[in-house]
Amino acid sequence: MNNKTRDIEAPRLADAWAALQAHASEGNPLEADASRLAFADPEFLLRRETRGIRFQLELLKPDLEQQAHGIENTVVVFGSARFRSEEDSVTMVAEAEAGGDAETIDRARKLARNAHYYEKARAFGKLVAQYSEDKPSEKKLFICTGGGPGIMQAANRGAHEAGGMSVGLAIALPMEEAANPYVPPELSFKFHYFALRKMHFMMRAKALVVFPGGFGTLDELFEVVTLVQTRKAKPVPIILFGSSYWQRLLNTEMLVEEGVISPNDLKLFQYVDDAQVAWDLIKDFYRL
Repeated sequence: MNNKTRDIEAPRLADAWAALQAHASEGNPLEADASRLAFADPEFLLRRETRGIRFQLELLKPDLEQQAHGIENTVVVFGSARFRSEEDSVTMVAEAEAGGDAETIDRARKLARNAHYYEKARAFGKLVAQYSEDKPSEKKLFICTGGGPGIMQAANRGAHEAGGMSVGLAIALPMEEAANPYVPPELSFKFHYFALRKMHFMMRAKALVVFPGGFGTLDELFEVVTLVQTRKAKPVPIILFGSSYWQRLLNTEMLVEEGVISPNDLKLFQYVDDAQVAWDLIKDFYRL
């Protein structure tokens, strides 16, 4: 008898799951099967009527795994997936110029112009990990990003280079890139639903640092600002990194002039241009 069967705490999978795996490994198409146990039946779980179950699974899986790794407090970093490191940007521009296409060259030069944000996000991730290195688990802060390239990779990379763990909450998209290599596999999650992913960003967030980005970054930023403004979430530091970028993009004074937000709402976020300043704001907020 296998010793595992004598261990009362040993996890066991139903025979149905083993049968399903064998079916898949043989390359057989998965078709509806009324006799298959419901929890081991992907065809059933992907029906429109079981969407609520999928919501629950996307809520539970990352939550339970982060609990298991002692991750309760995060600093969430958002920003463009397109920015590259200064080193990679030099190569990118050189390759574009060698190709001779004017549009490709222009795009590469624009991205290279913003490579310093990658390096600053990397430095910020390192600061957070260094602070947490000798803290008990309940006092640690962990970098959490969308798990992809660009600014996300930079923050995860900084934490990794300082010897810290970090979290990646990726989203499955048609044009998706592979998860960045600086998130441990056990903390690299993938979501189908944007709503559940954004919920996970906020569930453990003690601060939000938003680097320059596009529509996705704006969506994530305004989700958090709205939650804090409406008191659906507790106040947290919301830091907009890159003051010239954000002040050109967001005419918040106009919103006050038109009466659609109150003057106090402008205090919901702060502008910074330096990784240490961003970290100091978070430390001051929590008296760390």
